[in-house]
Amino acid sequence: METREIVIIGAGPAGAVAAALLKRKGHDVLVLERQTFPRFSIGESLLAHCLEFVEEAGMMPAVQAEGFQIKNGAAFAWGDRYTDFDFGDKFSPGPGATFQVQRARFDQILADEAVRQGVQVRFQQEVTAGDFTDQGAELQVRDLASGESRSIRARFVLDASGYGRVLARLLDLERPSDMPPRKAVFAHVEDRTAQGEFDRSKILISVHPEHRGIWYWLIPFSNGRASIGVVGDAALLDPAAAPPDDLLRQWVDAAPNLKKLLRNAVWDTPAGIISGYSAAVKRLHGPAFALLGNAAEFLDPVFSSGVTIALKSSKLAADALHRQLSGEKVDWDADFAEPLMVGVETFRAYVQGWYDGVFQDVVFYEQAQPEIKRMISSILAGYAWDTNNPFVAEPRRRLRMLAELCRACAAQ
Repeated sequence: METREIVIIGAGPAGAVAAALLKRKGHDVLVLERQTFPRFSIGESLLAHCLEFVEEAGMMPAVQAEGFQIKNGAAFAWGDRYTDFDFGDKFSPGPGATFQVQRARFDQILADEAVRQGVQVRFQQEVTAGDFTDQGAELQVRDLASGESRSIRARFVLDASGYGRVLARLLDLERPSDMPPRKAVFAHVEDRTAQGEFDRSKILISVHPEHRGIWYWLIPFSNGRASIGVVGDAALLDPAAAPPDDLLRQWVDAAPNLKKLLRNAVWDTPAGIISGYSAAVKRLHGPAFALLGNAAEFLDPVFSSGVTIALKSSKLAADALHRQLSGEKVDWDADFAEPLMVGVETFRAYVQGWYDGVFQDVVFYEQAQPEIKRMISSILAGYAWDTNNPFVAEPRRRLRMLAELCRACAAQ
């Protein structure tokens, strides 16, 4: 039986960064990944805060060298309304810009950088069972290429399996999300937008002219291509009504600004669909394991929070695990779960506020006070753990108060 100090399930951003952080502290780390890389993934518009974790993991030079599209903010459109937020003009300290990436290449870079730093990564490895005690874990792993199975013992396991949610399924940790079921239909296109009519340094989030719960992302890449997607109630985005390609084109054409922007686009890749993606768990850790990123909680793609939450969880877990393996007593609730959920709950408040119209009223208010806009910009840039920001410290109450003020002023 193979024995390792730490096993990480999943070689995506959460797994690669956690592995590098732990390796840099002198630990033995094995990463098991079910798929082969490169592989397609959405979640292509990063937030500024996540680059701090990429930097700490020693991966920034490789990411910068790739030439990804610089992202300095987020733009919002609804009918003839347009507003944007500059991540450089924000309340919280930290980077004020980030990247918009094709995830197949981005994830490959992070995994390669982890390997370069001494992490062992094995692909086509499926974790089929696990036994966890305070003394450690024993995993049953099947090699998908050979079909052979074997056991691996580890002192601790981090689950960074993303939508695979390996330990949540194996250990019966899943619980229903409090987010309504929604669906996303998406594709990559050669966008061919006219010079100057599209700010490629920002993600563009557009709202359907009639259905405020239907929104679109347009994420430009540095190579003249873009990711386009529509998100909304699963019943409205019914793939039975039309093939995915036609469904996406129909909904994009229903948004006048996108129809105009993409009038010359080349739709050259098949559309994909994901649904029921919001997820939650009963707990984030247990004997000899912790759950990272989407393997635990996933809210919604609207503010591109997924990778940032994943990397924040990697940082918190790596720090706590290093201390534990060094002989310190660690309270995983106080040192991992509770601080992680500060940001998750902040994002949750704004996601829910987006769909019930509260946050949209704030975003599209045309006379925002500069200091309040800077606080909101910080959250959109990923700084959802900065409790010095009043809109993080009390996200729901402050957001509703602000929306009421915006509505009252707009009505005058």
